[in-house]
Amino acid sequence: MPPSDTSRTAPRPDRLDLVGDAWRRERPDLDVRPQQVIGRLHRVANHLTDELVNVYEQHGLTEGEFDVLATLRRIGPPYERSPGDLVAHTLVTSGGMSKRLDRLERAGLVTRRVSDADARARVVALTERGRDVIDAAFTDHMVNERRLLDALDPADVDALERILRTWLRALEEPPATA
Repeated sequence: MPPSDTSRTAPRPDRLDLVGDAWRRERPDLDVRPQQVIGRLHRVANHLTDELVNVYEQHGLTEGEFDVLATLRRIGPPYERSPGDLVAHTLVTSGGMSKRLDRLERAGLVTRRVSDADARARVVALTERGRDVIDAAFTDHMVNERRLLDALDPADVDALERILRTWLRALEEPPATA
């Protein structure tokens, strides 16, 4: 049988196989399969984060800054939200939001102003330059994510998406808006 056929039926052990074997030897009383799944998911997530961050950096952005700009862009015209809305719709904490907004404003990618509806509130708006930057970064981001998913069989991508959606629903309430 050619090596490629063998590799499909008997994949070579990965780091979690080795860790699992060691734990099964030391603690045969425990089911270590959860560690096999969660550990692989965690390691894949770390690798994916590194791959994604590389693209953001090519556009002069951090992961959090990309997230803020993408949130403003996908809301549609006039591409603005309150800082509180940005915290609710991004992976950025409230403590980190001010720092990111300061940097994005200094770079000319967003502006901050008093809300027309409430003089006590602030609004963050995407500038034209910010829109250009996020459009270019998001295009490259989608190309990169396609490249990463292309390592899998399309049927596996469909199954993985279904499984992760189900799991995520069990772990968190979906937001009302994107």
